[in-house]
Order: sequence, then structure tokens, then C-alpha cells
Amino acid sequence: MRQSQAETRRQSVAKRSMTKEAKQLTSLIDGLRKSLDDIHKQRVSMKLSGAEMGVLDERRNNLLLTIAALDDRLSAVQGLIDLGRPHVIRVH
Repeated sequence: MRQSQAETRRQSVAKRSMTKEAKQLTSLIDGLRKSLDDIHKQRVSMKLSGAEMGVLDERRNNLLLTIAALDDRLSAVQGLIDLGRPHVIRVH
């Protein structure tokens, strides 16, 4: 296979891989946001002790941080796809 054909194939594989990652991240973020809504409903609908409220607040804060990090990752992946510069992320 020639160099240009190999590069084109790598780019195609990378784009498919990053598109799949973007879809997975979107799905994961949606699920975490639903969990955030559930926590809000629990806080409003139940009479909770201070300790229980603190636990829910801690979970909410952790979810917010996780969602923010995943949003950043999703933005980076989408940016690379939009720029036409996808790359395969290798994990060892």
C-alpha cells in the first residue's frame, strides 16, 4: 500500500474511532445529568437529616465535576473531528 493510501486509511479509521467516542461521551454525559436530576428530586421530596443532605451534596458536586471533565473531552474530540485532524488514541 502506498504512503498516501495508508495515511488516508489511518485518517478514516481515526475519524470513525473519534466519532464513536463522541457518541459514547454524549450518552455518558446524558446519563450523569439524569443522575443529577434524581439527586435534586431526592433533596426536594424527602425530609433528610443534615448528614444525608451532605452526602447528596457531595454526590452532586462529584457528578458536576465529572460532567465538566467529560464535556471538555467531548469538546476536544469534536473540535479535532471538525478540523479534519482526527487521530487514534493509543492506550498501552
